[in-house]
Amino acid sequence: MLKIFKTLLLALIPATLVAVYSYREKAILLILVGVVSAVASEALFQWVFKRKYTYKDGGAVVTGLLLALSVSPSTPLVLLAGAAAVAIILGKQVHGGFPKNIFNPALLGRLFIVYLFPTAMQPWLSPVDMVSTSTPLRVLRETGEASTSILNLFIGNVGGSIGEISALAILLGAAYLIHKKFANYRIPVGILSAVTVVAVLTGQNPFFHLFSGSLMFASFFMATDPATAPKSDKGKWIYGVSIGLMVMSIRLWGWVPEGTTFAILGMNYLVPFINTEMDRLKAAKVKKEA
Repeated sequence: MLKIFKTLLLALIPATLVAVYSYREKAILLILVGVVSAVASEALFQWVFKRKYTYKDGGAVVTGLLLALSVSPSTPLVLLAGAAAVAIILGKQVHGGFPKNIFNPALLGRLFIVYLFPTAMQPWLSPVDMVSTSTPLRVLRETGEASTSILNLFIGNVGGSIGEISALAILLGAAYLIHKKFANYRIPVGILSAVTVVAVLTGQNPFFHLFSGSLMFASFFMATDPATAPKSDKGKWIYGVSIGLMVMSIRLWGWVPEGTTFAILGMNYLVPFINTEMDRLKAAKVKKEA
């Protein structure tokens, strides 16, 4: 197993434990189906096309786990299995595998569900008692008020995707990831700073937006994916701030309550351009100094 994937799995333990505590057998089944489907899809693709087997490196396990943690407890297991196959095959293998993929595979799988089956993750369920509820961002969209308690958002006492409800659990894993230097702090700091500034300027509670939806989870575990993020430090700042601005634009004025998936995948597409421009500017600076 590559060290980076082992570190990611360890960092995901707090969010996974909260998911299992909050949604019991629903979370366990989603995690098992996501991981097994991702590993099986990778092995099958490599067997069909006579490629070297890489499923043992842990990359498919991480993709399946990230995808499972980013869906609603009501998501049909068959649909999740299909999304895992899309994530691995279209998001990773057709590009030559890690680290040649252009888009974050787990987010591509989630987009498959959100875009083609927009009601498949409904109803959203509250943790533990698992009764039908609305997500905090859905309430904001429908009422115009951020009425959910910040404490509930922080500890995970709200409805949402199974691994994204507790900002505390996510931050614990993120701290470990940054401590091990497998996630560049510039990207999540750029995202969260942009979200905070826009929230303040528009009269919104910044903590509500920071702790709601998939923002915290995706900022640390998906946007920092080394295969799909810019190479240079300046490029990482541009990438992170742009994602934060796009997320808030979608949340405040878009047609969906949450925009993290669209923002990160959109910026994934622009990463080659950012890398090219940063290399050009660096070469121009070196030439000028010479």
